[in-house]
Amino acid sequence: MVQKRDYYEILDVHRDADEDEIKKAYRKLAIKYHPDKNPGDKEAEDKFKEATEAYDVLRTPEKRQRYDQFGHAGLEGTASGFDFGIDLDNIVNEVFGDVFGGFGRTQRRPKQGRSLQYPLEISLEDAFNGKEVTIEVPRIETCSECNGSGAERGTTVETCPQCYGRGQVIQSQGFFTMSRPCPRCRGAGEIVQNPCRNCSGHGRIRAKRELKLKIDKGVHNGFEYRLRGQGDVGAQDAPSGDLLVVIQIKPHERFSRDGNDLITAAKISFVQASLGSTIEINSLDGPQKLNVPAGTQYGDQVRIHGKGMPKYRSSSYGDLIVQIGIETPTNLNEQQRKLLEHFAELQDESVESEHKGFWDKLFQHDDDDKK
Repeated sequence: MVQKRDYYEILDVHRDADEDEIKKAYRKLAIKYHPDKNPGDKEAEDKFKEATEAYDVLRTPEKRQRYDQFGHAGLEGTASGFDFGIDLDNIVNEVFGDVFGGFGRTQRRPKQGRSLQYPLEISLEDAFNGKEVTIEVPRIETCSECNGSGAERGTTVETCPQCYGRGQVIQSQGFFTMSRPCPRCRGAGEIVQNPCRNCSGHGRIRAKRELKLKIDKGVHNGFEYRLRGQGDVGAQDAPSGDLLVVIQIKPHERFSRDGNDLITAAKISFVQASLGSTIEINSLDGPQKLNVPAGTQYGDQVRIHGKGMPKYRSSSYGDLIVQIGIETPTNLNEQQRKLLEHFAELQDESVESEHKGFWDKLFQHDDDDKK
Protein backbone atom coordinates (compact mmCIF):
# COMPACT_ATOMS: atom_id res chain seq x y z
CA MET A 1 0.00 0.00 0.00
CA VAL A 2 1.36 3.37 -1.08
CA GLN A 3 1.66 5.78 1.79
CA LYS A 4 -0.07 9.09 1.17
CA ARG A 5 1.92 12.30 1.32
CA ASP A 6 1.12 15.02 3.81
CA TYR A 7 -1.52 17.37 2.42
CA TYR A 8 0.32 20.49 3.62
CA GLU A 9 3.49 19.22 1.95
CA ILE A 10 1.63 18.56 -1.31
CA LEU A 11 0.35 22.14 -1.48
CA ASP A 12 3.60 23.52 -0.02
CA VAL A 13 1.85 25.58 2.68
CA HIS A 14 2.34 25.96 6.42
CA ARG A 15 0.01 24.11 8.78
CA ASP A 16 -1.48 27.43 9.91
CA ALA A 17 -2.10 28.65 6.34
CA ASP A 18 -5.41 30.42 5.86
CA GLU A 19 -8.04 29.65 3.23
CA ASP A 20 -6.69 32.15 0.68
CA GLU A 21 -3.14 30.77 0.91
CA ILE A 22 -4.42 27.23 0.45
CA LYS A 23 -6.56 28.22 -2.52
CA LYS A 24 -3.68 30.12 -4.15
CA ALA A 25 -1.31 27.16 -3.69
CA TYR A 26 -3.84 24.73 -5.18
CA ARG A 27 -4.55 26.98 -8.15
CA LYS A 28 -0.85 27.12 -8.99
CA LEU A 29 -0.52 23.31 -8.95
CA ALA A 30 -3.82 22.72 -10.74
CA ILE A 31 -2.82 24.98 -13.62
CA LYS A 32 0.51 23.16 -13.91
CA TYR A 33 -0.86 19.60 -13.79
CA HIS A 34 -4.39 19.93 -15.20
CA PRO A 35 -5.24 17.03 -17.59
CA ASP A 36 -6.42 19.45 -20.28
CA LYS A 37 -2.94 21.00 -20.28
CA ASN A 38 -1.15 17.63 -20.08
CA PRO A 39 -3.14 15.23 -22.28
CA GLY A 40 -2.01 11.62 -21.92
CA ASP A 41 0.43 12.42 -19.09
CA LYS A 42 -0.44 9.93 -16.32
CA GLU A 43 2.07 11.43 -13.86
CA ALA A 44 0.59 14.93 -14.30
CA GLU A 45 -2.92 13.53 -13.87
CA ASP A 46 -1.94 11.79 -10.63
CA LYS A 47 -0.36 14.99 -9.30
CA PHE A 48 -3.50 16.92 -10.22
CA LYS A 49 -5.69 14.44 -8.35
CA GLU A 50 -3.31 14.48 -5.38
CA ALA A 51 -3.38 18.29 -5.18
CA THR A 52 -7.17 18.35 -5.56
CA GLU A 53 -7.62 15.80 -2.77
CA ALA A 54 -5.33 17.85 -0.51
CA TYR A 55 -7.19 21.05 -1.31
CA ASP A 56 -10.59 19.47 -0.76
CA VAL A 57 -9.59 18.39 2.74
CA LEU A 58 -7.77 21.57 3.81
CA ARG A 59 -10.46 23.93 2.48
CA THR A 60 -13.19 22.18 4.50
CA PRO A 61 -13.05 23.04 8.24
CA GLU A 62 -14.48 19.69 9.43
CA LYS A 63 -12.17 17.60 7.25
CA ARG A 64 -9.15 19.74 8.07
CA GLN A 65 -9.83 19.44 11.82
CA ARG A 66 -10.01 15.64 11.63
CA TYR A 67 -6.92 15.50 9.42
CA ASP A 68 -4.92 17.73 11.79
CA GLN A 69 -6.00 15.54 14.71
CA PHE A 70 -5.82 12.01 13.26
CA GLY A 71 -3.96 12.35 9.93
CA HIS A 72 -5.09 10.32 6.93
CA ALA A 73 -6.64 7.74 9.25
CA GLY A 74 -9.19 10.31 10.38
CA LEU A 75 -10.57 10.54 6.83
CA GLU A 76 -10.95 6.82 6.11
CA GLY A 77 -14.40 5.27 5.89
CA THR A 78 -17.65 7.00 6.77
CA ALA A 79 -17.82 6.34 10.47
CA SER A 80 -17.37 10.01 11.17
CA GLY A 81 -20.59 10.87 9.41
CA PHE A 82 -18.83 13.14 6.94
CA ASP A 83 -18.97 12.58 3.18
CA PHE A 84 -15.38 12.60 2.00
CA GLY A 85 -16.13 12.14 -1.71
CA ILE A 86 -14.63 14.81 -3.94
CA ASP A 87 -16.81 16.73 -6.38
CA LEU A 88 -14.14 17.81 -8.84
CA ASP A 89 -16.53 19.98 -10.86
CA ASN A 90 -17.41 22.02 -7.81
CA ILE A 91 -13.77 22.52 -6.83
CA VAL A 92 -12.52 23.50 -10.28
CA ASN A 93 -15.42 25.88 -10.87
CA GLU A 94 -14.87 27.44 -7.46
CA VAL A 95 -11.17 28.05 -8.07
CA PHE A 96 -11.07 28.69 -11.83
CA GLY A 97 -14.59 29.68 -12.88
CA ASP A 98 -14.77 28.82 -16.58
CA VAL A 99 -11.02 28.82 -17.28
CA PHE A 100 -11.17 25.12 -18.16
CA GLY A 101 -14.10 25.03 -20.55
CA GLY A 102 -14.59 21.26 -20.32
CA PHE A 103 -15.69 21.49 -16.68
CA GLY A 104 -18.85 22.92 -15.27
CA ARG A 105 -21.92 21.22 -13.94
CA THR A 106 -25.16 22.01 -15.69
CA GLN A 107 -24.59 25.68 -16.44
CA ARG A 108 -24.05 26.43 -20.10
CA ARG A 109 -22.75 29.91 -20.65
CA PRO A 110 -23.83 31.06 -24.12
CA LYS A 111 -21.08 32.76 -26.05
CA GLN A 112 -21.34 36.50 -26.54
CA GLY A 113 -21.39 37.72 -30.12
CA ARG A 114 -18.15 38.81 -31.74
CA SER A 115 -17.30 42.51 -31.70
CA LEU A 116 -16.60 44.04 -35.10
CA GLN A 117 -14.45 46.87 -36.41
CA TYR A 118 -15.56 49.16 -39.23
CA PRO A 119 -13.18 51.72 -40.84
CA LEU A 120 -15.03 54.89 -41.86
CA GLU A 121 -13.27 57.34 -44.18
CA ILE A 122 -14.41 60.96 -43.99
CA SER A 123 -13.14 64.27 -45.34
CA LEU A 124 -11.47 66.99 -43.31
CA GLU A 125 -14.57 69.11 -43.99
CA ASP A 126 -16.73 66.38 -42.40
CA ALA A 127 -14.52 66.44 -39.31
CA PHE A 128 -14.77 70.25 -39.25
CA ASN A 129 -18.55 70.53 -39.67
CA GLY A 130 -19.74 67.23 -38.20
CA LYS A 131 -22.00 64.96 -40.18
CA GLU A 132 -24.62 62.23 -39.92
CA VAL A 133 -23.72 59.21 -42.04
CA THR A 134 -25.32 55.89 -42.89
CA ILE A 135 -23.02 52.88 -42.87
CA GLU A 136 -23.70 49.38 -44.11
CA VAL A 137 -22.25 46.77 -41.77
CA PRO A 138 -21.93 43.04 -42.60
CA ARG A 139 -22.64 41.05 -39.44
CA ILE A 140 -24.19 37.87 -38.04
CA GLU A 141 -27.88 38.28 -37.16
CA THR A 142 -30.67 36.09 -35.80
CA CYS A 143 -32.43 34.19 -38.57
CA SER A 144 -35.81 35.80 -39.17
CA GLU A 145 -37.35 32.55 -40.47
CA CYS A 146 -36.80 30.47 -37.33
CA ASN A 147 -36.22 33.31 -34.81
CA GLY A 148 -32.89 31.77 -33.89
CA SER A 149 -34.17 28.30 -33.01
CA GLY A 150 -32.56 26.64 -36.03
CA ALA A 151 -35.71 24.58 -36.64
CA GLU A 152 -37.83 24.78 -39.78
CA ARG A 153 -40.97 26.86 -39.32
CA GLY A 154 -43.79 24.71 -37.92
CA THR A 155 -41.40 22.28 -36.20
CA THR A 156 -39.92 22.33 -32.71
CA VAL A 157 -36.53 21.83 -31.14
CA GLU A 158 -36.25 18.59 -29.14
CA THR A 159 -34.52 18.06 -25.82
CA CYS A 160 -31.35 15.99 -26.21
CA PRO A 161 -32.15 12.41 -25.08
CA GLN A 162 -28.57 11.75 -23.96
CA CYS A 163 -28.01 14.65 -21.58
CA TYR A 164 -31.72 15.50 -21.01
CA GLY A 165 -31.14 19.15 -21.86
CA ARG A 166 -28.22 19.66 -19.49
CA GLY A 167 -25.66 19.95 -22.28
CA GLN A 168 -23.21 18.02 -20.10
CA VAL A 169 -22.60 14.35 -19.39
CA ILE A 170 -21.08 13.10 -16.13
CA GLN A 171 -17.99 10.91 -16.06
CA SER A 172 -16.75 9.26 -12.86
CA GLN A 173 -13.17 8.27 -12.11
CA GLY A 174 -13.01 6.73 -8.65
CA PHE A 175 -14.00 9.43 -6.19
CA PHE A 176 -13.68 12.13 -8.87
CA THR A 177 -16.64 13.25 -10.97
CA MET A 178 -16.22 15.30 -14.13
CA SER A 179 -18.67 16.75 -16.60
CA ARG A 180 -18.02 17.16 -20.30
CA PRO A 181 -20.03 18.65 -23.17
CA CYS A 182 -22.58 16.19 -24.45
CA PRO A 183 -21.23 14.58 -27.66
CA ARG A 184 -24.68 14.24 -29.20
CA CYS A 185 -25.91 17.84 -28.91
CA ARG A 186 -22.42 19.35 -28.54
CA GLY A 187 -23.35 21.06 -25.32
CA ALA A 188 -26.51 22.73 -26.65
CA GLY A 189 -28.92 20.53 -24.69
CA GLU A 190 -31.21 20.52 -27.73
CA ILE A 191 -31.38 18.73 -31.08
CA VAL A 192 -32.83 20.11 -34.30
CA GLN A 193 -34.43 17.31 -36.33
CA ASN A 194 -35.71 19.58 -39.14
CA PRO A 195 -33.16 22.34 -39.77
CA CYS A 196 -34.31 25.72 -41.00
CA ARG A 197 -33.60 26.02 -44.74
CA ASN A 198 -32.78 29.72 -44.44
CA CYS A 199 -29.95 29.29 -41.92
CA SER A 200 -29.22 25.54 -42.29
CA GLY A 201 -30.16 25.00 -38.66
CA HIS A 202 -27.63 27.46 -37.23
CA GLY A 203 -30.26 29.97 -36.09
CA ARG A 204 -28.07 32.81 -37.39
CA ILE A 205 -27.28 34.25 -40.81
CA ARG A 206 -24.86 36.77 -42.31
CA ALA A 207 -26.59 39.96 -43.39
CA LYS A 208 -25.89 43.64 -44.06
CA ARG A 209 -27.44 46.18 -41.73
CA GLU A 210 -27.70 49.93 -42.27
CA LEU A 211 -26.86 52.02 -39.22
CA LYS A 212 -26.88 55.79 -38.71
CA LEU A 213 -23.95 57.46 -37.00
CA LYS A 214 -23.48 61.10 -36.02
CA ILE A 215 -19.91 62.27 -36.59
CA ASP A 216 -18.97 64.93 -34.03
CA LYS A 217 -17.12 68.10 -34.90
CA GLY A 218 -13.41 67.92 -34.18
CA VAL A 219 -12.90 64.14 -34.40
CA HIS A 220 -9.35 63.19 -35.27
CA ASN A 221 -7.79 60.43 -37.33
CA GLY A 222 -8.14 57.12 -35.46
CA PHE A 223 -11.07 58.33 -33.32
CA GLU A 224 -13.32 55.44 -32.30
CA TYR A 225 -17.07 55.20 -31.86
CA ARG A 226 -18.29 52.13 -29.94
CA LEU A 227 -21.85 51.10 -30.79
CA ARG A 228 -22.99 48.75 -28.05
CA GLY A 229 -24.73 45.58 -29.22
CA GLN A 230 -24.28 46.30 -32.93
CA GLY A 231 -21.76 43.53 -33.60
CA ASP A 232 -22.49 39.87 -34.28
CA VAL A 233 -25.51 38.45 -32.45
CA GLY A 234 -24.74 36.13 -29.53
CA ALA A 235 -25.62 32.44 -29.41
CA GLN A 236 -28.56 31.20 -27.34
CA ASP A 237 -29.77 34.66 -26.32
CA ALA A 238 -26.28 35.75 -25.25
CA PRO A 239 -25.52 39.47 -25.66
CA SER A 240 -24.45 40.72 -29.07
CA GLY A 241 -20.94 42.04 -29.59
CA ASP A 242 -20.12 45.71 -30.15
CA LEU A 243 -19.32 47.61 -33.33
CA LEU A 244 -16.19 49.77 -33.25
CA VAL A 245 -16.25 52.47 -35.95
CA VAL A 246 -12.74 53.82 -36.54
CA ILE A 247 -12.49 57.26 -38.18
CA GLN A 248 -10.01 57.70 -41.02
CA ILE A 249 -9.62 61.27 -42.35
CA LYS A 250 -8.57 61.61 -45.99
CA PRO A 251 -5.56 63.82 -46.75
CA HIS A 252 -6.54 67.33 -47.83
CA GLU A 253 -5.07 69.13 -50.83
CA ARG A 254 -4.75 72.51 -49.08
CA PHE A 255 -4.63 71.88 -45.34
CA SER A 256 -2.66 69.69 -42.99
CA ARG A 257 -3.58 69.21 -39.37
CA ASP A 258 -1.55 69.51 -36.20
CA GLY A 259 -3.83 68.66 -33.27
CA ASN A 260 -6.55 71.30 -33.43
CA ASP A 261 -4.50 73.67 -35.62
CA LEU A 262 -4.74 73.76 -39.41
CA ILE A 263 -1.72 74.57 -41.54
CA THR A 264 -1.91 76.05 -45.04
CA ALA A 265 0.32 78.10 -47.36
CA ALA A 266 0.03 81.47 -49.12
CA LYS A 267 2.31 83.29 -51.54
CA ILE A 268 2.81 87.06 -51.56
CA SER A 269 4.94 89.43 -53.60
CA PHE A 270 8.22 90.78 -52.28
CA VAL A 271 6.61 94.22 -52.17
CA GLN A 272 3.82 92.91 -49.92
CA ALA A 273 6.42 91.16 -47.78
CA SER A 274 8.47 94.35 -47.49
CA LEU A 275 5.69 96.86 -46.92
CA GLY A 276 3.11 94.64 -45.27
CA SER A 277 -0.32 93.87 -46.69
CA THR A 278 -3.75 92.41 -46.08
CA ILE A 279 -4.55 89.38 -48.24
CA GLU A 280 -7.48 87.00 -48.49
CA ILE A 281 -6.99 83.27 -47.94
CA ASN A 282 -9.32 80.29 -47.85
CA SER A 283 -10.14 78.44 -44.65
CA LEU A 284 -12.56 75.60 -43.89
CA ASP A 285 -14.83 78.32 -42.52
CA GLY A 286 -14.74 80.41 -45.73
CA PRO A 287 -12.53 83.33 -46.91
CA GLN A 288 -10.47 85.04 -44.21
CA LYS A 289 -8.49 88.28 -44.08
CA LEU A 290 -4.81 87.81 -43.22
CA ASN A 291 -2.68 90.74 -42.08
CA VAL A 292 0.88 90.25 -43.28
CA PRO A 293 3.25 92.45 -41.25
CA ALA A 294 5.93 94.55 -42.96
CA GLY A 295 9.29 92.81 -43.21
CA THR A 296 7.81 89.32 -43.40
CA GLN A 297 10.45 86.79 -44.46
CA TYR A 298 10.17 83.72 -46.60
CA GLY A 299 8.96 80.79 -44.48
CA ASP A 300 7.48 82.95 -41.71
CA GLN A 301 4.20 81.79 -40.21
CA VAL A 302 1.23 84.03 -39.59
CA ARG A 303 -1.48 82.77 -37.24
CA ILE A 304 -5.21 83.45 -37.38
CA HIS A 305 -6.62 82.61 -33.97
CA GLY A 306 -9.80 80.52 -33.75
CA LYS A 307 -9.92 79.52 -37.41
CA GLY A 308 -8.54 76.02 -37.07
CA MET A 309 -10.36 72.79 -36.21
CA PRO A 310 -13.14 72.76 -33.61
CA LYS A 311 -12.07 71.08 -30.39
CA TYR A 312 -13.98 67.86 -29.73
CA ARG A 313 -17.10 68.52 -27.67
CA SER A 314 -16.01 72.10 -27.00
CA SER A 315 -17.05 75.53 -28.24
CA SER A 316 -13.45 76.61 -28.88
CA TYR A 317 -11.31 76.20 -31.98
CA GLY A 318 -7.65 75.80 -32.82
CA ASP A 319 -5.73 78.26 -35.01
CA LEU A 320 -5.12 78.56 -38.74
CA ILE A 321 -1.39 78.79 -39.39
CA VAL A 322 -0.35 80.27 -42.74
CA GLN A 323 3.16 79.57 -44.02
CA ILE A 324 4.35 82.47 -46.17
CA GLY A 325 6.06 82.03 -49.52
CA ILE A 326 7.37 84.99 -51.51
CA GLU A 327 7.01 85.13 -55.28
CA THR A 328 9.91 86.57 -57.26
CA PRO A 329 8.81 88.75 -60.20
CA THR A 330 9.60 87.58 -63.73
CA ASN A 331 9.70 89.33 -67.12
CA LEU A 332 10.56 92.72 -65.64
CA ASN A 333 10.21 95.71 -67.97
CA GLU A 334 12.95 98.29 -68.23
CA GLN A 335 11.40 100.69 -65.73
CA GLN A 336 10.88 97.95 -63.13
CA ARG A 337 14.44 96.75 -63.52
CA LYS A 338 15.84 100.27 -63.09
CA LEU A 339 13.77 100.79 -59.98
CA LEU A 340 15.09 97.56 -58.49
CA GLU A 341 18.64 98.46 -59.37
CA HIS A 342 18.17 101.84 -57.76
CA PHE A 343 16.82 100.12 -54.66
CA ALA A 344 19.84 97.87 -54.62
CA GLU A 345 22.14 100.89 -54.79
CA LEU A 346 20.33 102.47 -51.84
CA GLN A 347 20.90 99.20 -49.97
CA ASP A 348 24.56 99.42 -50.96
CA GLU A 349 24.20 96.12 -52.84
CA SER A 350 25.64 95.39 -56.26
CA VAL A 351 23.50 93.21 -58.45
CA GLU A 352 26.68 91.94 -60.12
CA SER A 353 28.46 91.16 -56.87
CA GLU A 354 28.97 87.60 -55.66
CA HIS A 355 27.79 88.85 -52.28
CA LYS A 356 24.32 87.54 -51.60
CA GLY A 357 22.22 90.46 -50.59
CA PHE A 358 18.49 90.88 -50.19
CA TRP A 359 17.53 89.99 -53.77
CA ASP A 360 19.93 87.10 -54.02
CA LYS A 361 18.45 85.55 -50.92
CA LEU A 362 14.99 86.17 -52.24
CA PHE A 363 15.73 84.49 -55.57
CA GLN A 364 17.47 81.64 -53.74
CA HIS A 365 14.39 81.03 -51.56
CA ASP A 366 12.20 81.04 -54.65
CA ASP A 367 14.48 78.50 -56.36
CA ASP A 368 14.40 76.26 -53.29
CA ASP A 369 10.62 76.49 -53.22
CA LYS A 370 10.39 75.38 -56.87
CA LYS A 371 12.53 72.38 -56.10
